[in-house]
Amino acid sequence: MNEWGYGESDRAVTDLTELLVRTAVADGGRRISVHLADQDRRALIVALSHRPCAAATDAALLPRLTRLGAVSCGSDVAVGGRRVWAVLDL
Repeated sequence: MNEWGYGESDRAVTDLTELLVRTAVADGGRRISVHLADQDRRALIVALSHRPCAAATDAALLPRLTRLGAVSCGSDVAVGGRRVWAVLDL
């Protein structure tokens, strides 16, 4: 985030990223991907499990992401695996 000119990342970025990654890892695949993007002083963090038969998201996940600071979040399952994401203000 420093390279984007936002200063040192805060605890919310770390906590959200850790939860998204743990969620993708829990699908049991051999790999995951994490993607970051920024726009209008907001960051988008996405974790992909790459496991085609990934289970639906635990109902508690989205409220947990919101409590950690996400202003928007979501999850979906597609042929390529589960995708979980969160947007937060920087």
